[in-house]
Amino acid sequence: MSIIWKYLDKRSAVVDALKDYNSMKFIIEHTDDEIRAAYEKMGGVSSPQSDGMPHAHNPRAAEDRMVKGIEEIDVLKERYRQAMEYMAWFLPAWEELSEDERYVLETFYSDSESQTNAVYDICDRFGIERSSAYNKKNRALGKLVTLLYGKA
Repeated sequence: MSIIWKYLDKRSAVVDALKDYNSMKFIIEHTDDEIRAAYEKMGGVSSPQSDGMPHAHNPRAAEDRMVKGIEEIDVLKERYRQAMEYMAWFLPAWEELSEDERYVLETFYSDSESQTNAVYDICDRFGIERSSAYNKKNRALGKLVTLLYGKA
């Protein structure tokens, strides 16, 4: 299934794609470390835990740990594949935007700020009124929609 189908309603989909950008970037940057950690958990003999509770002996504990590790690695690799597919779809359009358009969209749709504070930041940066800041955001969003999906 193509990554585009996840974001089918064009305008709200672009907003969702903008919000997913940082998490996809994080996945791409950290998946190798997570896979390495999963491999390390799979191997070796686990040390006994002294918590005062009796434990039942599981003769297949090592095999169970390896199966669990393989399943975790499969999930990490699939997540990485989806993030790469997302970036291949999103980045070319994102890079076509001007620096100002990217700033407006990043500021307006970042999770760390409220949209009211974002509008004030945009107003301060460009020396414009609130209505102009919303218009600037709408134009940038419209351009990104067109770049990602073709006709809006």
